[in-house]
Amino acid sequence: MNLNNVNLEDLLLTALKSEIDSKELYIKLIDRTQNGLLQDKFKFLAAEEEKHKLFVEEIYKNHYPDNEIKIPDESPVPLPEIRITDETSLSTLVKQAMEAERQASEFYKLLSERFEKGSKIHNTLNYFSDMEIGHFKILEMEKQSMERFEDADVYWPMVHAGP
Repeated sequence: MNLNNVNLEDLLLTALKSEIDSKELYIKLIDRTQNGLLQDKFKFLAAEEEKHKLFVEEIYKNHYPDNEIKIPDESPVPLPEIRITDETSLSTLVKQAMEAERQASEFYKLLSERFEKGSKIHNTLNYFSDMEIGHFKILEMEKQSMERFEDADVYWPMVHAGP
């Protein structure tokens, strides 16, 4: 991924679009499963994306106080597109989300380099990069489980009940 030819404003708008799209994806995935634990993980991931969005909005407003935030329909940075249809399996969507998280990690690492090393923004964007890898790993573990049990979206109503 090369961000050298993209200006900072476009990069921040791209980051916002990515966070909005990711949150929407996780909200849609909540409805695609009956597994309560998995739903909770998708809710967690959606909330994380919202937090990232708010921080990037703050950066944008501080750097471009006179500009209105206008999310682009298409990103100048080629990030993975997630295609959702009724026929798309949950594991396929999770696999696509994994790739999006992996690339988001790389994106935030590169974006952090646009800011002074050691600054709050630089450090937070690096932290976001690490968090995106954490999201990737959460999804990876769930995908492995899904692939074993996906035939009927295996769900046992009391599987998460305590003793």
